[in-house]
Amino acid sequence: MSELHDLAVEENNQKLIKDLLKNCKELKSNCKKNQIKCFLSNESDILDCYVEIHAGAGGTESQDWAEMLKRMYLKWAQNKKYKSTVISEHKGDEAGVKSTTLQIHGEYLYGWLKSESGIHRLVRVSPFDSGARRHTSFASVWVYPIIDDSIEIEIKEKDLRIDTYRSSGAGGQHVNTTDSAVRITHLPTKIVVQCQNERSQHKNKETCMRMLKARLYDFELKKKEKEAKNFESEKTDIGWGHQIRSYILHPYRLVKDNRTNYESSDPDKVLNGEIDAFLENSLHN
Repeated sequence: MSELHDLAVEENNQKLIKDLLKNCKELKSNCKKNQIKCFLSNESDILDCYVEIHAGAGGTESQDWAEMLKRMYLKWAQNKKYKSTVISEHKGDEAGVKSTTLQIHGEYLYGWLKSESGIHRLVRVSPFDSGARRHTSFASVWVYPIIDDSIEIEIKEKDLRIDTYRSSGAGGQHVNTTDSAVRITHLPTKIVVQCQNERSQHKNKETCMRMLKARLYDFELKKKEKEAKNFESEKTDIGWGHQIRSYILHPYRLVKDNRTNYESSDPDKVLNGEIDAFLENSLHN
């Protein structure tokens, strides 16, 4: 291409120069895609994923922030034409959500989103404060892979506590009169999963078991990482006060990732799902 370009310049062939520049852009784009795939080489990176979001302390403020994060990931998935589903959700008392779990299907989903696990911090003038004061809110995001049938996870019945409860979402008479929602606690690890989006208790239990297998698989991966690197477990490392990213809407506008130092001065775009640059920088980090 370089030699062709030299010849084109020598002969002043503008059409060929234009075509070569187009080819160069395509080559650069393909190189970047292949480079990123090199960073997505772990066994679990290719899998689909669950995204679990929990509001931090602070009531309505944090619950609204959790819903903003939920919208951000759903918009990102929509922009990528990935299939996403809300499989469990507990609404806030006044606004937002206390917790929500998303299921997203697409190419290399876990590899792309695993770096989003941690504490996300929002600074803004509160729409819920009549005094228009500035508030800081926190929400946690945890991403874990949806494992397929080829990965065997042994779960003993005696290690489970299964609770049923009435679904809190809309759904007509059936939802209001039966305890169709299911919560499963894995007693040895204290991992809790829940599902309420299906109408039948049986289907909700099936979804819960798939989620539990995914959580246990992720738990074992983190344990191996801890042993190999001899550092504290990820959920201890990324605790409250150890936010991975800050979204500042006031007194200035900035989104900054504390691990890569990558910044964006357009929080609106980021909160509308344009987070690719943050994900790519996390892969390179």
